[in-house]
Amino acid sequence: MRWAEEYPKIEADWSQVERVLRRQVPQRVPVVELFTDHDFIQAVLGYHWTAVAADKDYAEWQRYWLWRIEYQKLAGPTYINAGMDGLVYPVRKVACATNTAELALGDRAWVNETEGVITRREDFESYPWPTSPFNRRQIDFIAESAPPGMGIIMASSGILEWAMWLMGFETFSMALHDQPELVRDVVDRVGERFVDFYGQAARHEAVRALWIGDDLGFKTATMISPQHLREYIFPWHRRIAEAAHGAGKPYLLHACGNIDAVMEDLIEYVGIDARHSFEDVIEPVTSVKRRYGHRIAIIGGVDVDFISRRDEQEVRQYVRRILEECTPGGGYAVGTGNSVANYIPIRNYVAMLQEVAAFNRER
Repeated sequence: MRWAEEYPKIEADWSQVERVLRRQVPQRVPVVELFTDHDFIQAVLGYHWTAVAADKDYAEWQRYWLWRIEYQKLAGPTYINAGMDGLVYPVRKVACATNTAELALGDRAWVNETEGVITRREDFESYPWPTSPFNRRQIDFIAESAPPGMGIIMASSGILEWAMWLMGFETFSMALHDQPELVRDVVDRVGERFVDFYGQAARHEAVRALWIGDDLGFKTATMISPQHLREYIFPWHRRIAEAAHGAGKPYLLHACGNIDAVMEDLIEYVGIDARHSFEDVIEPVTSVKRRYGHRIAIIGGVDVDFISRRDEQEVRQYVRRILEECTPGGGYAVGTGNSVANYIPIRNYVAMLQEVAAFNRER
């Protein structure tokens, strides 16, 4: 089946997302995702990004972004998340296993959780810290290549995540007690780079919002204590939020897990404008919207486990219920609770998009 033909037609109109992020009522509910697995995009479009341009003199990132834009015109042409590779840090120690997802094209890899590349002061001093990564030329290219009406959201992984990946979660956790000065220095080095990058991004006229994905929690609690988050992590998020707000742009946070213990900090101290990442097993998005929808925008919430395991009709009914409960009062954009993973059946994701389109037509 040519899945691209099953995607409903959506007009490129950033103002719909903008209204959601300002907690206003959009004319239609936009679909917003943090990211879509490349395997999924290839299955929908029918080709990989290396085949986009016949001219082999094109830079790789140009070919890649043309491919991403082509998919985004189908899935949600109101925006594109422009995550830049420049905010990546060399970690070296990764583990791999066979990727069993139906659409998988390679192994699944993750960072070693036990011991990272920085475990002691000597490692910190010798680590090849990258310089400021912001590349205006890349954003210019995306803006010039995107269709009129498609806004750019600058997105990346987060400060806590990179600190944990650099040290390894176990090492990081023990160092909070045994080597707090080292933790401080690692977090600050990462944070300074993020503030520099996002500060420049916020001032770019084509960038409409800033979005950081920082997984602060797991199923039952935060990854580290709320007090440690307040001490080490949140001051850096606050500075990025201030950069966004200083440029008149919203600041979005993707944070997996149970973060209820720090929601007040995120809203009142950090100053987030929107929250993303929800699991029904932790708290359904409908409940979160009732509790916080009058203070911040809510994005996503179509549970990834549900959309992966249930049949098409169940998905349609489930999505319809979320829309009916979350859209009153505005400030809500629909999408998956986390991301469009390569194990989500394409037919179910298409069903979600079609149900959203039907809901918008009926409004």
